[in-house]
Amino acid sequence: MIYDLQDSIKDKDLLLKELADIKFALDQSSIVAITDEDGIITYVNETFCKISKYSKNELIGKTHKVVNSGYHTKEFFKDMWNTIQRGEVWQGEIKNKAKDGSFYWVKSTIVPFLDNEGKPHQYISIRQDITKQKEIEEKNLYYVHHDALTGLRNRRCFNKDLSKWITETEQMALLFLDLNRFKFVNDTLGHSIGDQILRDVAKRLSDHLNGKSELYRFGGDEFIIVIKDRTPDEVRTLANEIIKQLEEPFFHEKEKLYLGASIGVSFFPDDGNDIESLVIKADMAMYKAKKGGGHFVQFYTSDIYEEMTKTIHLEAELRQALEKEQFKLHYQPQVDISSNKIIGVEALIRWEHPVLGNISPFEFIPIAEETGLIVPITEWVLRTACRQNQRWQEADISPFIIGVNISSSLVNKDLVPMVKRILKETKLKPDYLEIELTESIMQDPKITLPILKELKELGIRISIDDFGTGYSSLAYLRQLPIDRLKIDRSFIDEMKKDNGAIVQAIIDLGTRLCLNVIAEGIETNEQLDLLTQLNCKEGQGYYFSRPLSSNEILPVLQGTNVVNNN
Repeated sequence: MIYDLQDSIKDKDLLLKELADIKFALDQSSIVAITDEDGIITYVNETFCKISKYSKNELIGKTHKVVNSGYHTKEFFKDMWNTIQRGEVWQGEIKNKAKDGSFYWVKSTIVPFLDNEGKPHQYISIRQDITKQKEIEEKNLYYVHHDALTGLRNRRCFNKDLSKWITETEQMALLFLDLNRFKFVNDTLGHSIGDQILRDVAKRLSDHLNGKSELYRFGGDEFIIVIKDRTPDEVRTLANEIIKQLEEPFFHEKEKLYLGASIGVSFFPDDGNDIESLVIKADMAMYKAKKGGGHFVQFYTSDIYEEMTKTIHLEAELRQALEKEQFKLHYQPQVDISSNKIIGVEALIRWEHPVLGNISPFEFIPIAEETGLIVPITEWVLRTACRQNQRWQEADISPFIIGVNISSSLVNKDLVPMVKRILKETKLKPDYLEIELTESIMQDPKITLPILKELKELGIRISIDDFGTGYSSLAYLRQLPIDRLKIDRSFIDEMKKDNGAIVQAIIDLGTRLCLNVIAEGIETNEQLDLLTQLNCKEGQGYYFSRPLSSNEILPVLQGTNVVNNN
């Protein structure tokens, strides 16, 4: 009997030690709380106090509402209580709120202790801190629906949101925004600068919209804005405000970079009642805006669809045009007005399609620039023009300069090597090549100036084409190593109205800067007389000659046929 009692005491001591060991282990590794049948806390361990930042006195006698974060629904807790009140173990993840307002996540197991009647009389909850794990999950989930570069919501989030709004909203507008000249800046200055510009664009848009509309980065330099329950006039006003915001310069090392944007707009439900239709039509409208010069807003209309269908077909044909040798060069003489002698020619590309006929450069050059086909096309034009000029010289025709138009988008690090390579292949001396660029190169002088200087050092002449139609800075114009200004034909057409005031101003500017000036688009004797009075020394246009094929222009160059063969 005594031995049995001693054994019983030993067993009890052993049990108490085991329980103490278990409690110690739990206290070291787990967040432990005990509540009565009503959920009133009767015990918490130090780990609970540490993570919740409440003392034991602040917790005991309270319910777990003291750490409720408001994250979970009433149904969530109702389901939990139903489970444990049935005497079953409940497991789940709970987001709690600490005393200082911070949040933490726990993986919780709640075990009901039952009385003799099988009813719970207390509950023990054992929890593990999974805050870091949940933060990683939340971060990963965030980037599933957000763009890593700009922090804006992404295309996946857009699709999810728009699917919902289509079922809930009576009317909304979808604005498809594409940056102008971004590819040029990105390719020239590098992707890190391009990334910074995209971040700056996102911030400008976010600040301006200020939560009034939904903003997404769709990909690349494309953004989408969704505006709900606004009239078309209100949408246009907001879109124009955005255009103005993005016309302001961006900065790189104190240099100003000008991009701008084009916006296409489609409306739900008028233009479509599904995501794909709305995006495609807004994209079409944006492309129409960009094709028209950019920097404005274009609403979708049915004729845009027909135009874009034609453009898509034209793009497919354009991709094969080089391979099928459908491009030709024509050459328009440039003349010394006083002597009527040819001083050069401008090489002009023509597309002679076997089915579609002659396609104007005004139609296919914008497509080529948009698709990147402008690179191989320009290389072909430059090589063909240089080779032809060299052949004329080898045929004992007096040497003269041949002008080739180069898209401003190609004034990058690849231009000089391409020009050098072609001059070497064709054996044409650089002195007999003129590269014609538009005024838009002056928007980013830091990028273009070093490239133009390299071309100039090779001995190549540089001219500014269509001068006066852009927004040239006189200060930048002085910096550029150019040789000639080409007065745009629109000013020649308007000379009667303003007595040649604009043309006179350009001629005077060229004189002050020691630049040659040539007038384009001369078509009448009256225009020529007025230009002569204004002391314009060089001219080009149908008055002298239309653009001619290499065979047609040969007698003119040989002097057996007079200029003024229009």
